[in-house]
Formats: sequence, C-alpha cells, structure tokens
Amino acid sequence: MSSTTCTVLVSQQFVNTVTLSRELAKTLKISPTKTITVRLGSKSVTVPLKIMNRKGSVCSLPQSVASMLKLPWTGSCQIRSTNGDDIQLGPLVGVLASNTSDMQQPFGSLTPFVRDFMRAGTNKAFYYAFSPQQVNWSEGVVTGLIPDEEGGWKRKTLPLPDVVYNRLSSRKAEKTISMESFKDKFVRRKIPLFNWSFFDKWDVYRLLEGEDASKYVPESIIDPTPEEIKKMMEKHRFVFLKPTNGSLGIGIYRLTYNPDKGYFARFRKNGSNTLIRFPRFEGLMKMLYRHNIRLQSYVLQQGIRLIEIDSCPIDFRFHMTKNGMNEWVPTGIGAKKAGRGSVTTHVRTGGQLLTPEHVLNQLFGHRADQVLEHAKEVAIQLAEAIERRYPHPLGELGFDIGIDLNESVWMFEANAKPGRSIFKHPSLKAQGKASISNLVDHCLYLSRFRVRREG
Repeated sequence: MSSTTCTVLVSQQFVNTVTLSRELAKTLKISPTKTITVRLGSKSVTVPLKIMNRKGSVCSLPQSVASMLKLPWTGSCQIRSTNGDDIQLGPLVGVLASNTSDMQQPFGSLTPFVRDFMRAGTNKAFYYAFSPQQVNWSEGVVTGLIPDEEGGWKRKTLPLPDVVYNRLSSRKAEKTISMESFKDKFVRRKIPLFNWSFFDKWDVYRLLEGEDASKYVPESIIDPTPEEIKKMMEKHRFVFLKPTNGSLGIGIYRLTYNPDKGYFARFRKNGSNTLIRFPRFEGLMKMLYRHNIRLQSYVLQQGIRLIEIDSCPIDFRFHMTKNGMNEWVPTGIGAKKAGRGSVTTHVRTGGQLLTPEHVLNQLFGHRADQVLEHAKEVAIQLAEAIERRYPHPLGELGFDIGIDLNESVWMFEANAKPGRSIFKHPSLKAQGKASISNLVDHCLYLSRFRVRREG
C-alpha cells in the first residue's frame, strides 16, 4: 500500500476521465492502466485514467465522478492505493453524535467540540457529523452535517464513512438493543467504530481482573450487602458508595466509621454538601434506604487518604488518547481540589481546577516531575490493560487518579467518553488541542490512511 497527501480538484470538462499528476502517480505506484477505480468512503467508480505532467500531487476528478462519489469539497486530503490500479480519497470520518433540531447548536453542548475536531482534520481528512436516524443503509449514504463558511452548519448527502468516532451522549440510548444493532452494522461492513459505549463502573473493574494493573484499583464490591458495607467501613474507616452508571459525581456517598463517635454519611443534597452522624450502623442504613438507594446498582469502594492542599483532597483527571501510531498517551492532566465538605472534587460541588505542576511542586518540591511521570506510566498501563480485555476499539479514556500519602497511585474511575472540562483551564488549552489532534491522527490510523506497525 502507498499513501500520501494530495490536492483534489473537480474539472468542469465533460471528459469522463480521472487525471493524476505524474508525481502523484509515481508516489502511489499507479500502474499504467487504461482505467482506475476511485473510492471515497463506501462509494466507488471505475473510470478512464490519464497521467499528466503537472507540478505537485494533484488528482483531478470530472464533475460526474465527483457527484457519484458524493465528494464533500475540494482541497487537500490523504490518498492511497492498495494495488496500483485503484485510489482511495479520505479518510472520510464520521462523528456519531446526538442530534438536536437547532441548526446553530445541532449537537447541543457538544457542538463546539465537534467543530474543533473537524477544524483539526482540515487538509487531513473529509468529515461530517451524524445521528443514527440519518443513515440510509440500503443506499449506503448518510445525511451528515458539515460546517459552512458562515459559522453554521449545512446538510449534505455523503457516503458511509471509513471510520466512526462515537460521541453519542445518552447512556440510556446506548444501552438499547436497537443501538447495539445499529453499531454492529458498521462492524459487519468492516468500518471501525471506536468508543463503543459508556462504561459502567463495574465494567472497568471486571476488565482489569487478572491484570497486573488491577493493583492500582481500590478494593471494590459490586451490589454490596449491608454486612459488607459495615465490614469494609470497619476495615478501611471510610468508603465510597457509587452508582454503577453514574457520572459527574452524582449520587455518591462517603461513609465513615469512627469507633468513638459512630458512623457518618457525607453526600450532596439540594445543591449543598451534607454531613450526618449516626450512633449506630442501622441508622446509617435506614437513611440510605430513605434516599431510595438500591444497593444492587451501587459499587462499594475502599476510601484512600489522598494528598491534600489546605486540608482538601486532591485527585487528577488523566485524559488519554490514542495517537497516529496506535499508542496511548496522556494528552491532558488536570488536578482537582475538593471543595470544603464535598464528597468529590468536581467543580460543580465546589471543587477547584489546578495544573498538576502547581499541586505537585507545592507538595513534593524537586521530586514533583518524578511523581508525575510515575502516575503517567500507571495511566498508560491501565489504558493498555483495559484495551486488551475490551471487545471493541478504544481511542479515548478518562481516568480519575489519586496519589495517597505514601505516594502510591490509585485509579478510581475510567470513562470511555471523558468530558473535556479540564481543558477550560488557561494552562491546559494547548493540551486540549493536542488531544483533538491525536484523535484525528488515530482516525487516519484506523482507516489505514496511516501506515500501521504490526506486531
């Protein structure tokens, strides 16, 4: 296989011939055949070929061919040839997202990110965003949305993509049988789709079972019984009760046992951080039942004494992405300082976003870089372990990671579709751009427009 970058032009001439510059034909090792098969996404057409003496790497398509291929626009893109008598333009990247009726914000709060992703793909790929309802499987086309020149969006009928980046935002919708069937249709057509669905908390712990990386996960119990809660509280002094399908720290309880003072529950209620003491364990459990806590949908997790600033615990969000070489890299790291009396470090509950350098330099001085590098190594090891056991391609992960008072590293949660709130910090904006660039390059890798290293 040969690949390179080229400029795609559309000729208004009536001659139904594809023209390649001699330089491009040589790079792609195109055979001096009379015809060539041209592909874009799921569409292909075989037409006469002409090679011309022309500067640069140029591919000129007649208007009729551009229409049959449903070429979205002209300009720079990747081009490859697998056997010398074909060329494929692209890659054609589809971003799968929940659609709204607002053409200014067609993907709700995700719209700016989708636009940034597409901007990063300029001159590297063709792209569009779409929702499940916009795919016509029988005709092999998608009614996708692409940015227009005025800052809005326009609809365009395009081929099925070469690769799908899944950013559907509804956990409930992704769990339906129809959605599983929809995504399976891409797999059957050998179209890579990465970030298959959200993780439940227990999914991650199960994926890490038997892996060396499991040592970085606190002791955890799915569907705990009251007896198991009591036993773990007495063993670790404090624990967390987390909903298996929760996000943003919603529904989390921090439960503490003090032999002299009894049992304590800290949680978020009506927008405020709440702390209640119970002399007896039974009182604690009655409160949880009054809050409609169904233990069958919760995970009980060992509490870890984290490093602190101003007596407030600190944890870290590691935003992991695959790069163009199919390697996991921590492209963004944010430090989160818990608010006073908060169960979690989320900003919405009073937390504060800081840079890891600010935190670690204050706590570890000249050893800060060493501590951070170790945490990065652990994050990569965790990502690789999860990927080995997960049945679908992954291109992005978010880890909530803590460092305890003994400098041990712990992973509390893994997210298959991590939020991007850490990149709002002025010092992390460059990392945000790097994470998007990596995702674009990973799309090139998955669609085989970037040479793969096997083994």
